Amino acid sequence: MRVYVPLTLPALAEAHKTGELGSGPLVAYAVTPGLREWYVSEDIEELEYAALGRAALASLRLLAADPDAVRRRVVVAVDVSDGAVSVDPGRGPEASALGEVTVTVAVPLAKAASVHVDAEDAEADVAAAADALAAADGGDDDAQAVVDGADDHELLWFATQEIPNLVGQA
Repeated sequence: MRVYVPLTLPALAEAHKTGELGSGPLVAYAVTPGLREWYVSEDIEELEYAALGRAALASLRLLAADPDAVRRRVVVAVDVSDGAVSVDPGRGPEASALGEVTVTVAVPLAKAASVHVDAEDAEADVAAAADALAAADGGDDDAQAVVDGADDHELLWFATQEIPNLVGQA
């Protein structure tokens, strides 16, 4: 199963250093029944793109919690066995839980298929979105528009061999 793990650049650097995205459990995003129902599509590429988008929002939340991190969203796509992933049925149809899964095992960085990162020119909009997130969660429509503005920037695709360059360790 392909899952999308939200990170920050410092967390990606740590994963590169340790060779592991996490020892489990860790939160990731995937094509779940709830995501399928919400997105109303049978096209697996569209559904995976939606899961990637959910992970990008989770990465934004990580940035909001880490004011020192470079303001670029990071998502690592990784393939894990279906048995290593669980969906919390108690979360129900909450918008915040769409596509959310728990990976219950250690995830070696070597299992990563690709890395998705904002371009440098997205940093100002991503920073503004991270700053507006709490107000948006509180129902502020103007803040939500700022958060949505981060989605105007497509995450760039990188091969896993490019991780050293991304984290400045090349």
